[in-house]
Amino acid sequence: MTTPIAIPLWLLVLMVLFAAVTFASHFLFPSVRWFFRRRAEKVVARLNKRLAKPIEPFKLARRYDTIERLVFDPEVIKAVNEYANAEDVREDVAFEKARHYAREIVPSFSATAYFSFGMRLAKWMSRFLYRLRVGQFDRAEYEAIDKDATVIFVMNHRSNMDYVLVTHLVSRAGALSYAVGEWARVWPLSAVIKMMGGYFIRRKSRSTPRARALYRKVLARYVQMATTGGVTQAVFPEGGLSITGALSDPRLGILSYIVDGYDADGRDVIFVPVALNYDRVLEDRFLIQAHISGKRRFRPPLFTVLGGVFGYLWARLRGKMTTFGTANVSFGQPLSLKEFVQSHSGKTEAVGSALMSRIAGAVPLLPVPLVAHAVLAGAKSAAEVTTYITEALETLPVSVPKPRRNASDIAKDGIANLRRRDILTGTESFTYTEDDGAVLQYYANSIGHHFP
Repeated sequence: MTTPIAIPLWLLVLMVLFAAVTFASHFLFPSVRWFFRRRAEKVVARLNKRLAKPIEPFKLARRYDTIERLVFDPEVIKAVNEYANAEDVREDVAFEKARHYAREIVPSFSATAYFSFGMRLAKWMSRFLYRLRVGQFDRAEYEAIDKDATVIFVMNHRSNMDYVLVTHLVSRAGALSYAVGEWARVWPLSAVIKMMGGYFIRRKSRSTPRARALYRKVLARYVQMATTGGVTQAVFPEGGLSITGALSDPRLGILSYIVDGYDADGRDVIFVPVALNYDRVLEDRFLIQAHISGKRRFRPPLFTVLGGVFGYLWARLRGKMTTFGTANVSFGQPLSLKEFVQSHSGKTEAVGSALMSRIAGAVPLLPVPLVAHAVLAGAKSAAEVTTYITEALETLPVSVPKPRRNASDIAKDGIANLRRRDILTGTESFTYTEDDGAVLQYYANSIGHHFP
């Protein structure tokens, strides 16, 4: 028993490695996971005491468990069998494809990352880049929302900053779960977004129609499970950034999953319309170019982006500018799905139309859009712009939220912003180039529906 034996060094190293891996997997890793799990539970318990809507158990479930629950859902299993029969492949191959889709969609939410890192970053970016304002907001109306209902914020999509602004503004209400497009599926951004509770969706796919049907079923069931589980979500019904500045017709994908999966006997779903507008959309010229070229896919050159970032920081350091202007977020009248489906037919289309109408009515009137609207209407000087804005605001219906400032201050602020960008030039009379005219039209379109 105690007789020494000689073994090769490589075999000894291999044995030590196997022992180390076994120790780590059976003793070390479970202990570390338990330690961090306990810390996460304590963080969630503290957060739930101050949040208006506590973080839902569905969102806190382990990602592996959610994936397993999703792929073994009866409707997903049925879709897997249909895909296997149609594509003439084995069911286990089709099942693995569904599992791949589930891994792609299901986030790995971290309350610690969301409320410590994410909230601070969103708050800093919002205030560093813009003068952030909250427009129309009826506090009593929102406090009356059923605490057990699933709240879904439905927003127009002007900029990728929309995610940041709304995340910051509703941070006390709860943790948002976003549907994020393929643009963000790059490392390390994709990992951060999943930790923040975002789930990726494919806008377009080169796969076969049957594979797309299977993907849509997996996505639909995840959205329906999250909705049934009470997860607070944020949805962009337009499906993508507005390339004209105006509101687009709704794409009913995510909304249809929510409405079709709604159980009248279950918890209510409350849609909260959110309207955003900016004095400066960071991506405006790229979006305008996409509209002119007819190609929605655009990828800003890296050096152009870096040049814009350093240019902005340098201007701030020299005191040439403070922010990009005002960013305003307004909240429309909430819509209860339980009440709505009782009085409307064609449910999904009617819900989409009603929500876009409420968003349109709440779009804020900001200085740059108002000045752009005035200049395109023929105003050539600051005095003419002021007069035009004064008369335009007087013609607005009572339901449209009007600016709190007077027309003179609005005109002065908007003109200064456009002059700083060299979009408006001239002293006695405003002039602008054809390219700058497209920029003015883009901003005027954002409020054009208020002045038919």
